[in-house]
Amino acid sequence: MKILVTGAAGFIGAHLSLALMKEGHQVVGIDNLNSYYDPSLKNARLASLFSFQEKVGKSFRFEKIDICNAVALSRLFADEQFELVCHLAAQAGVRYSIEHPEAYVQSNLVGFSNVMECCRRFSIKHFLFASSSSVYGNNQSIPYKESDRTDAPVSLYAATKKSNELMAHSYASLYELPTTGLRFFTVYGPWGRPDMAPFLFTKALFEGKSIKLFNHGDLMRDFTYIDDIIEGVVRILRIPPEKGDNNGLPFRILNIGNATPVQLDKFVSTLEQLTGITAKKEFLPMQPGDVDATWADVSALKALTDYSPSTSLEQGLSAFITWYKKYYL
Repeated sequence: MKILVTGAAGFIGAHLSLALMKEGHQVVGIDNLNSYYDPSLKNARLASLFSFQEKVGKSFRFEKIDICNAVALSRLFADEQFELVCHLAAQAGVRYSIEHPEAYVQSNLVGFSNVMECCRRFSIKHFLFASSSSVYGNNQSIPYKESDRTDAPVSLYAATKKSNELMAHSYASLYELPTTGLRFFTVYGPWGRPDMAPFLFTKALFEGKSIKLFNHGDLMRDFTYIDDIIEGVVRILRIPPEKGDNNGLPFRILNIGNATPVQLDKFVSTLEQLTGITAKKEFLPMQPGDVDATWADVSALKALTDYSPSTSLEQGLSAFITWYKKYYL
């Protein structure tokens, strides 16, 4: 099948593109290669995809396109005639949204609308998009279930992701566009994002700098290894929702998480054990937009795909550290 992956130079997008190529699909990736973090890492991810393509003869093509450019996006859809769309492009980061709200409005609202409109016009068989566990806000009922209320976001990033879910629901209702929204829970692993805790903490350890522990370290996160995320996404992609799946609509929202939350001090101690380096810790107050805990209920994912993430923190961090040392040290 011919599949569009937006955000293909991103962390999850690059891994997903590789997995889809391995399955024999024709993959077209787009990304605007912005400077939210070092574009050289994004280009290196793309280089690894092209290298795989050259070695095994799989189909991958990349175009530098910003999803906010509706004309370029429409032209791409018309030329390629995609069957499936995996929409991962977005402005990420909770804290960045406090200082740069305009980036989130453009990419996560305007850009999302452009992609979804193309999916409608070109009769895409399954539109799958990235939401976030951030939509749960400071929900006190854990683990988080898809049926929980998500109308109290504590960051603009979370608000845009919740808006995406509502916009997608309307398209499923109006145009019967088969749609799946995936709430990712703290994804980490090789080629990971430099703005996330696993990367930041590992970098600080190797550079002898202090690790910043917000809320004085009293946080809990459902860290989910990248391979587990990709396995779930690929399985879900094969099963487009049908008209009767959600109140008569071809629409669903699913959590993808490890379902095993980890206290921040346990996370740091695991890093210390795996690197052999004792961390210097800097305890700081809670940051605006942060939440106390995340914890995914993945029973709906399991029921649909007969799969749930299972990589342990020790296994996942070991693989990440091996990659980090090879790439940066």
